[in-house]
Amino acid sequence: MKILVKEVRAMRRGITLWNPFAELERIRRELDRLFEDVFPTADREEVLAPPVDVYETDSEVVVKAELPGVKKEDIDVTIKENTVHIKAERKEEREEKTENVHRVERFYGRIERLVPLPTDVKAEKAKAEYKDGVLEIRIPKQKVTKEAKVQIK
Repeated sequence: MKILVKEVRAMRRGITLWNPFAELERIRRELDRLFEDVFPTADREEVLAPPVDVYETDSEVVVKAELPGVKKEDIDVTIKENTVHIKAERKEEREEKTENVHRVERFYGRIERLVPLPTDVKAEKAKAEYKDGVLEIRIPKQKVTKEAKVQIK
């Protein structure tokens, strides 16, 4: 019995949940890398796709996007056809110094992400809050009637 319990515990540690969205994001990155290798363009503007969490409660859909270093005024959110479109811009703030800069590893430029929603929503009643680099959008769900009586003429 002890051996069986140890085997079950070992199996649990080895099991990982498959996340289809993470897999799609990995494929997107690989395709982007492939196209960059085939068609290199030095003047192409890079666009960062921020990580997002999407979940729903009984009454609303919640979208959280990480936008560190972005000012609230530089964020634009649009909801159309059950898709949230997040656009932002992180601007580089430089001061003239006599120091030599050896490395800058922060992204400056456009940030954009289209997030499909899992259900119909009331876009006009959406509310957004931006705090500590995280944008949280709450959108009430659209009540869909599952049954409707159709009158025959």
